[in-house]
Parts: sequence; structure tokens; C-alpha cells
Amino acid sequence: MSSVPFTKMEAVGNDFVLVDGRRLPGLDWPALAVAMCRRRVGIGADGLLVLLPSAVADVRMRMFNPDGTEDHCGNGLRCVSVYYVRHQGTGPTADLLVETNAGTRAAHVFRQDGVPMVRVEMGSPGLHPEEIPARFTGDTVVDRPLDVQGREVRVTSVSVGTAHTVIFAPESAWAGDFEALSPAVEHHQAYPERTSVLWTDASDPSRLRVRIWERGVGETLGCGTGACAVAVAARLRSRDAAFPDAVDVVSAGGTLRVEWDGRGPIYLTGPAHEVYHGEWRQS
Repeated sequence: MSSVPFTKMEAVGNDFVLVDGRRLPGLDWPALAVAMCRRRVGIGADGLLVLLPSAVADVRMRMFNPDGTEDHCGNGLRCVSVYYVRHQGTGPTADLLVETNAGTRAAHVFRQDGVPMVRVEMGSPGLHPEEIPARFTGDTVVDRPLDVQGREVRVTSVSVGTAHTVIFAPESAWAGDFEALSPAVEHHQAYPERTSVLWTDASDPSRLRVRIWERGVGETLGCGTGACAVAVAARLRSRDAAFPDAVDVVSAGGTLRVEWDGRGPIYLTGPAHEVYHGEWRQS
């Protein structure tokens, strides 16, 4: 029986198992994600984060959903940044580059009121249907009708390294529709690689409230790439030149700060924490 050292990490309620794969070559990461992330018979997590060597950055990050599919994750990126800085012994404040499957990302780790925080550059959003990917005509997917179980749902879809679909509705209307429609949208034929689904109340454009259904996971308390997608979608949908460049995105797990001026890259700021360390014994 062999063992795999791990660190449990958390960022606005999004929890992860982090494994430093730089010392563990040759493991089956998708299978390990399925085993570790199961909540009643494993460690339990929204995903597995794997650190690997990089030829172009300080470290490479891979992220696997509980179903074993590989994905991109903003909250995971912040967790990796906090872990790397702490274990490299560079001090509480540092800058680093992280290679991801969506490109190399710059991260700034700092402390705010004693809490580890990370501001990460998330790249520019993909807006064209082919970039998302989504089977829609036109140059963008903004406030478009989608037939879901015989109902018309208005959707705005973007890519932030992975596909996200935002449904704007008052928070009071989320209750029944969230559980009924989110899985159907995730697996809709309009999204060949599936999509995360974010129900968003934009009644206050500077403070967007969101409930999250993540592709390959189900409901989660937080999602970094999802927060970025919500901010981008809200700006695109508003078509208001006065829309704020920086917004707070509030989910059940906490608040993330998203900056996007409508042209360049997105910046995401929020906390990340190490929770505990352990060893996973596998036969």
C-alpha cells in the first residue's frame, strides 16, 4: 500500500485536495480525483489540484473535477498560489507565474487583515461562440433564448478558460428553477463540452449575487472562473458605458472582487486557506 501526501484547501467555500505532484510522478490523476473527491467514502472535495514542474512558469497547475474531467479553476489557482508561496518560504507577500491549461497566469499573494489573499490575472474572456464553445450564431452569446425542457431561458455564455452560462433572474426566483434547470443547461446540446451555470441577481450592478452549478461537480459554494464570467456577462448584457470596472460577486461561500474594463484581461481577488494536511493511502 502506498500513500499520497495531500493538503486540504478552501477558497470562498470551494474546497480542494491539493497534491504536490512534483514529487509523485506517474500517478493516474483523473482516477485519483474520483477516489479522493468522493465526500462520503473519500476525503471529499470540489476538485483535485495537482502541482507539477513547469518550463515556462514557477509551477504548473492541473485541476480535475470529482468526475475525473480536467478543468480550469480560478479558486484553485488562488489555492495553488498560496500553497506555493508558503512552502517555498518566500514570505507572506510574493509574485509568481502559474502555468494552467488556459495559459500562464500572474498571481500576487498578500495578506489583508491577516488573511491570505491572491490577485490573479485570469486572461481575456472568450466571447465568440467558437471560443466558448457554444452552438449559437453571431459574434457573441448575450441574452439569447435557449429551449430547456420546453421552456425558454435567456442565457449569456462566455469562456474564462472553460464554458460558463449566466442566467439573470431575481434571487427570489432561483428556488425551484435552479435544481430543475441547471443540470439540463449543463448538458444541453448547445454546449458540446458542457457548461457551468450561474444564476445571477444583478439588481445592484456593483454587487452581483450568484448561485453556482459547476460543470462536472453540481452545486458549489464558490467559483472563481464563474465569478469572472458573471462580471463579464453582466457588463455585456447591460451595454451601459457607466457599468463599474470592478464589482463584488457574492456567493454562499463568500465574496470575490472581479475587475474587467470591457477590453483587456480579467483580474480576480479573493482569499485562500490551507485547512489541514494528511496522507491518502491507496492499495
